[in-house]
Amino acid sequence: MTVWSIDARSGERRTEHAETTPREVAALCRRAHELLPALDEAGPRGRAALLEAMADALDERAGELVAVADAETALGETRLTGEVARTSGQLRLFAEVLREGSFLDVRLDSADPHATPPKPDLRRMNVPLGVVGVFAASNFPFAFSVGGGDTASALAAGCPVVVKAHPLHPDTSERTLAALRAGARAAGLPEEIVQLAHGQEAGVALVQDPHVKAIGFTGSLAGGRYLHDLAASRPEPIPFYGELGSINPLIVTPGAARTRLTEIAAGLAASATLGAGQFCVKPGLVLAPAGGGLAEAMAEHFTALEPQVLLGDPIRAGFAAGAAERQAIPGLRTVATGRSGGERRVAARLLAGPASLLESHGLLLEECFGPLTIVLDYTDEGELLRALERVPGSLTVTLHSTPEESGLAARLTALARDRAGRLVFDGYPTGVTVGWAQQHGGPYPATTAPTTTSVGTAAIARFLRPVVYQNCPPALLPPALRDDNPWSLPRRRDGVLELP
Repeated sequence: MTVWSIDARSGERRTEHAETTPREVAALCRRAHELLPALDEAGPRGRAALLEAMADALDERAGELVAVADAETALGETRLTGEVARTSGQLRLFAEVLREGSFLDVRLDSADPHATPPKPDLRRMNVPLGVVGVFAASNFPFAFSVGGGDTASALAAGCPVVVKAHPLHPDTSERTLAALRAGARAAGLPEEIVQLAHGQEAGVALVQDPHVKAIGFTGSLAGGRYLHDLAASRPEPIPFYGELGSINPLIVTPGAARTRLTEIAAGLAASATLGAGQFCVKPGLVLAPAGGGLAEAMAEHFTALEPQVLLGDPIRAGFAAGAAERQAIPGLRTVATGRSGGERRVAARLLAGPASLLESHGLLLEECFGPLTIVLDYTDEGELLRALERVPGSLTVTLHSTPEESGLAARLTALARDRAGRLVFDGYPTGVTVGWAQQHGGPYPATTAPTTTSVGTAAIARFLRPVVYQNCPPALLPPALRDDNPWSLPRRRDGVLELP
């Protein structure tokens, strides 16, 4: 079987890649398992050097990578150049995490033989979970794919990675793998600490392989839920960190509509159609005051939009079907449509209707991947609160309000906190900063693991597990737990934080 690289704009075949057989996947996973000691022995500083060398290799090849990714995804050179920089940047950020050291969460409890009962010497730290399987995302061929956040955080934790390439950008995946391997060689580590598989059957085999101890996934709700259940049904169940789907509701209060309607309409239209509406944090549902005129103000921005190329044929077909289903809902009107042109391009859609439609049409609470957003009008505060209560777990909830509406804003924020991992105020959810305080996750169906994040430094915690050494002879202690603290780590001794 073959996976073809397809030109997203023309539909022409570019190159072919052989699908990875289950037997080959098993060999990849076995080799990854064999390399666990190499990453462990490198220690935090050695792994930091590895990530920086990989980042350098990506930057050196940025022009080549962007050209290939643009052919396969039609996301444009400007967007993709920025995404390569983001990808190398997050590798360097995890190098900072490793040198800072708190990710190991070292805790030391001193022995006290005179306590009742006697207390042993306890020394606790985090260790690598094991081989990690990563499923590349369609919409971020760099930042959420072969060299993306899941791979960066897993390698930082000390876990070798086997990536299942996304079928919409196999050439980009191979070129990215080559860059990462060049970085590994430059850092003096085996290049197979990152490996690559192609094909749907390979993805199933990856989840089921006994050497794999965790999965990172970004993709559709149906595909993610299937793989999640597969991971849970293994003889040894493993954690499945899946980002599946999100409608990212954006709320406009009456005061905000009165004072900033034009500004909000422009910003919201741009956010909803950024990257052809293929961002996981696209605001897909807008709750606005009836009679406020938001949908009409947004219409001029939608009608001016050029036809947009989606990532590939399956996504274009899914968008066409999803848009048609929503446009067929009685009471939901098409306010504006972007320009059309070419059979491989789609027109953006802006739909609107009353918030009461949420009571009978659950489809409005499901993600439609692509340049479509829906504005629902509420008549009073009670209807607004009830509408927000119906919203399922999302990656984000955004609120536009005024200082005079602090009471209403507080009530909406309390509801929003239970429905999303990131709350955005007077802004737009697209654009996920990679940093120490970021949270990219949320209650199901946004993710399968709402206590974790796939973006930011806290993502490393997904691929670590704690181990305690009790009354361990000093010669057997790992460096992180030794009294002389050779790695100069921040540690907590008998409950008191000690800084190096």
